[in-house]
Amino acid sequence: MELRVIGSISSPLADRQAAPKQADEGAPEATIEIGAEFEPALQDIAAGDEVLVLTWLDRADREVLSTHPRDDPSRPEVGVFATRSPDRPNPIGLHRVRVLEINGPRLRVDALEALDGTPVLDIKPVLEAMGER
Repeated sequence: MELRVIGSISSPLADRQAAPKQADEGAPEATIEIGAEFEPALQDIAAGDEVLVLTWLDRADREVLSTHPRDDPSRPEVGVFATRSPDRPNPIGLHRVRVLEINGPRLRVDALEALDGTPVLDIKPVLEAMGER
């Protein structure tokens, strides 16, 4: 299996401990910077579109199999597959964002909780009804 990084996140978030755990918890706007060779793949994405951004959570602990949800030790430990924890065997992040602006290979998006420099693996449209795209 081979994954190709298509870009990276440019964000004011640099400290994992201080970053929001979910986008609706105060995540800032961010820019998805796509490699020049992948820019043609952005065709037909427009400001206002909702997209799913798949990232590689490169600062995650890949050995973690169970965790206390939301890092709260008062909550019972559960398997990571039952959580959105970034620490997991394959730390793939899934982020639903709205495109605010497109400028060449850069997409400015609304609330994105990924850290600055996070590798981007893919971008997919949000499908609201069966049969779209």
